[in-house]
Amino acid sequence: MISLNKAVRVVENTLELREKGSSQQEAAKKLHLDRSFISRLEAIGEIRKGNRVAVIGFPLSNNDQLAEICREYGLDFYLLLNNEQRWELVQNKQALDFFNTALDLVTRLREFDTLIMITSEKWYRLAEALLDLQIIQIDLGATPIESDRTIDPLLLRNTIEQVFSR
Repeated sequence: MISLNKAVRVVENTLELREKGSSQQEAAKKLHLDRSFISRLEAIGEIRKGNRVAVIGFPLSNNDQLAEICREYGLDFYLLLNNEQRWELVQNKQALDFFNTALDLVTRLREFDTLIMITSEKWYRLAEALLDLQIIQIDLGATPIESDRTIDPLLLRNTIEQVFSR
């Protein structure tokens, strides 16, 4: 037997959590649902808040300045690292811990519609293979990049503006 009332309550609770800003993963965990169910529900009802944008960039010398731009636009997720911070993510970690960190990042990024990547071509191609979303690259040069690079803040600002204007 199927309870229509229970199904309606679950859908209403899901939509309420998403409207309050919870990610699909957060809502799924709280309601003991699969994230893919929430994604399908949104596709059916077209309830998405619009173009959700994430930004990842490394190695950057002006990551604090770029992070401020991300905050100005109210982006839900940005990860901007200098070279030292980038290496801190991998040093002194067991392989399984690093793998879990990487999978968590991929899972989080799948919640977005667009990813702006400030990286080398190598990382852009990897993200393109792993993620089913629009990826816009701001190219830092050929791999390997071993020192911090500076990106014109206006370039990031203009890129975000273009994404939101689509």
